[in-house]
Amino acid sequence: MSRVNPVLARALRTTPLLRLDVTHRGRVRRLGLKLEEHGPTGSVKDRSAVGLLRALHDERPLTPGTVVVESTSGNLGLALARLLPTVGCDFLAVVDLKTPHATRRGLADSGAKVIVVDEPDGLGGYLLSRLRRVRELCADNPGYRWPDQYENWAAPEIHRRTTGPELTEQAGPELGTVYVPVSTGGTLAGIAAHLREHRPDVVAVAVDVRGSLAVSGSAGRRLVPGIGASRPSVFLRAPHSYDRAVHVDDIEAIAVCRIIAEDIGLALGGSSGCAVRAMLSDQEEAAGDGRLVVCLAADGGTKYRDTLYSDDWAAEQGVAKEITSAVRRLRGEGLFFDRKHQEH
Repeated sequence: MSRVNPVLARALRTTPLLRLDVTHRGRVRRLGLKLEEHGPTGSVKDRSAVGLLRALHDERPLTPGTVVVESTSGNLGLALARLLPTVGCDFLAVVDLKTPHATRRGLADSGAKVIVVDEPDGLGGYLLSRLRRVRELCADNPGYRWPDQYENWAAPEIHRRTTGPELTEQAGPELGTVYVPVSTGGTLAGIAAHLREHRPDVVAVAVDVRGSLAVSGSAGRRLVPGIGASRPSVFLRAPHSYDRAVHVDDIEAIAVCRIIAEDIGLALGGSSGCAVRAMLSDQEEAAGDGRLVVCLAADGGTKYRDTLYSDDWAAEQGVAKEITSAVRRLRGEGLFFDRKHQEH
């Protein structure tokens, strides 16, 4: 009897909602951070991995010795690398030069074979180059299985069934707006589908980074991994898949991450900083009715200690002065975070 479905059924855990007060430009707002770093491998992609592998197994059973290959900026790879060995399958992770070294080490330590793509796709990232490599591998090895997190609707579905209900239950009736960072778009699509059915009063905001084509916009430099893409999201093309979109400058997002770490001792991943920065800059929400705002914090900041939180890395990227200036400017606007309590 297959062990896949029982393993996947036990693979997820509830993540907490951390409540904060945020002071900015003289206004105090109530903010909830849905801390996905408390998942088994530290990101929201733990959920995506379960949904994708379940769909792959339902399509054709995953038997011991099966090789699964996926393109990943890091987090989904870590989740797949955790799950696949438990059912006897091998994992081939196609990453790129922006994938943190800590993530690459984690993949290798979990037994994954790591292929690093070093050819930029000409659109501000490596996604299209990674996808080309995956297709080449599958063409050369017909037995390989590809979950395809970019077009497989099993990814939004798992977030409709788990992330969305958890979030709305923890936030309660006071929930007004949810900010979700977008890369593949699957997390937002799933959460938004849940909101449309059960909480149509809640606004779903797509958070993208400037230089990304995931939601709209034009291609350009992107510093923050785990958010943005070199092509539009397949999952967010349908009407009403979100209420509005906010594009964030990545320097500002890194500055927000550093300020949160300084104020409450919590290191967030860069996409989480993007979501919080989007909330702060979204003037429509700023003039809202005082209801609770929730930002999906897709992962924690531990793996980014030597990048987003490192002055040496910032200097290497040529953005040290920009980050320092952004922190100074936001502090000058009175930005301050105050921890309240955490719900489990």
